[in-house]
Amino acid sequence: MSDRQHSHRQIIDGVVLTPAQKKSQRERSVAIALSLGVLVVLFFAVTMVKGAAVLVRPM
Repeated sequence: MSDRQHSHRQIIDGVVLTPAQKKSQRERSVAIALSLGVLVVLFFAVTMVKGAAVLVRPM
């Protein structure tokens, strides 16, 4: 492989994370997913508590 092809391959590979960084990124992703899930459940619960009154409003 020539130097030009080799350097191009390094650019495509991008950043290589350490195992500690991968673990931290995964934990952060899980925390964000759980937060979004809680928010969805909260919106759903508020909608259910308010009931059909949410749909009845003056135009």
